[in-house]
Order: sequence, then C-alpha cells, then structure tokens
Amino acid sequence: MASNLDTLVTVFGGSGFLGRNVVRALCKRDYRIRIAVRRPELAGHLQPIGKVGQIHPVQANVRNPASVQAAMRDSGIVVNLVGILNPAGKQSFEAVHARASETVAKAAAAIGARVVHISAIGADENSASVYARTKAAGEQAALAAVPSASIIRPAVVFGPEDNFTNRFASLARLSPALPLIGGGHTRMQPVYVGDVATAVADAVDGKTKAGATYELGGPEILTMREIMQLICEITYRDRALVSLPFGLAKLQALLLQFAPGALKLTADQVELLKTDKVVSDAANAAGLTLQGLGISPDSMEAVAPQYLWRFRPRGQFQRKDA
Repeated sequence: MASNLDTLVTVFGGSGFLGRNVVRALCKRDYRIRIAVRRPELAGHLQPIGKVGQIHPVQANVRNPASVQAAMRDSGIVVNLVGILNPAGKQSFEAVHARASETVAKAAAAIGARVVHISAIGADENSASVYARTKAAGEQAALAAVPSASIIRPAVVFGPEDNFTNRFASLARLSPALPLIGGGHTRMQPVYVGDVATAVADAVDGKTKAGATYELGGPEILTMREIMQLICEITYRDRALVSLPFGLAKLQALLLQFAPGALKLTADQVELLKTDKVVSDAANAAGLTLQGLGISPDSMEAVAPQYLWRFRPRGQFQRKDA
C-alpha cells in the first residue's frame, strides 16, 4: 500500500496564516511538502513543523508561469492558498486571485496533478466587490483547467495571528469606541483556522467530491456587533459600539485605505460587509461542509480567549482558561 511519503504536495502560499496551519496538517499525515513562495529564505520558520527533509521551500511567483511550472515539478497534488486582502502595486486582486489561479491550475493540468483551490465564502462573479468577483474568477479558472478540482470556501477565518479578531482586539486597545459598519448587522460564520486546515488536508487525502465546492463555517452565526462584543468581553475592554452607515464608511475609507495596521479600511472591504458571509443552504443540504467531512467545528468563544488574552489591560493578562 502506497504511503503518503510517496506523494509530493506543492503548496502555493504556504507561509501565510492559513498556509502554516495547512502545512502542519499535511505534515502530520506524512506528505512530502514543497512550499512555493516568492521569498523562500523567509519560510525557514516552517521547517520545525515537519520532520527532517519533509518540507522544502522553493521560489515561485504566481504571476510567472515558468516559476509556477518549475515549483510544481513531480507533484501529485497542488494546493493553491494564494490570496490577498489589500492590493498593492502589481499584486492586484485580478492578478493574484484570477490570473494566478489560472496559471497554477493550467500547470497542474499539464502534469496530471490534482488541485485543491482555496477561495472564500462570498465569491460571486456578480458582486460589487472586486475581491469577491476575482475570487469567483479564480474558482472558474481552476475548474476550467482541472474539472475535478476541489474548491474550498472558508468563511472569515480566526485563530492566532489572524487579521480578524486580532485586528479588532488591537482597535479595542487603542480606541474608546469601535465602529460598526452598516450598523453591525452583517452576519458572519467565523471558522477556526485549524478546522479549515483539517478540511484542506482531507481534500488532499481525496475525501472531498471531485469538482465540488465546499463551504466551511463555524458552529455559530454571529452579527458583526456580536463578534465585537465578544472580542471586547474576552479582552476586558468596555468600549462603545458606534453604528457607521455604509456611505460614511466608504468616505472614511478614502483616507483610511492608506492607514497602517488595524486602522486600515478600504472601500472594497466596506462593500464586502454589505452581504452576509455564511454557509449557504445548498451547501448544508448537500453535505459540502465541515460537518459533511466529519469535522466538528470549534467556536470563536471557545478558542479566541486562548490567544486574545494578550490584549487585556496590564495586570489582567491571565488566560481565561487558566
């Protein structure tokens, strides 16, 4: 019987937040992993995740077909995790989400490799958001080149070092009031990064249906107001939650798109908040979910205190579970 050690998995975007967790999940299943990143010298922190020689970082730029083909050589499975939240220079949504996905999928098709493509809940070719439209275009490109590709759409992902709960916890530490764009009514289904990584590893194992789109959400649907309240509770920050109409938020984004760190806000992010980001009824009915894969998702309330305690006021750093 073949061992996973006989299978080489190339992971594009393996050094990012979700990527690190996916690499860890694949290492536990004994796959050989090639991590394709723009700067492999900065991916050394991933080596301790696996066994000696199990992880091999290589240079690749998803906007360069030749480097993608070289990084994928001899691979049996390809995982495309590449994505951006804020475009900059040549790293546009169109270039990274759409054209790069096509490049990766076509290169995989040329060598007969299976493809696991990571997208996002809310991907929609008709969306007013460029992020959502290009995510949909990336899915279409992956399936056009490799019809058997597994498409995985996580809801907003949380966990240590995320750009979601940590961002709002940082804002709560800096400001006496927190904005609720659109009144905070947008519904989210936050999903733990470890659960998403397990689902991706299951897809690599071949447990997902060929050509199917899986939607991954946590066990609870929360409004943005409820999420902010939970973060304030975990971090011991009593903050006013102030409703901010979508129109005013877009005006503020004209300036805040240039702001650093947690203060950054773009018009496209505001547009994304106009639609709920939850698992669809169709995905639930078809079993194309975490539960359909036999994964019991962890809630934000259970996991977030394990890392957000760092944002508590001085003298109150004790972990909630201590």
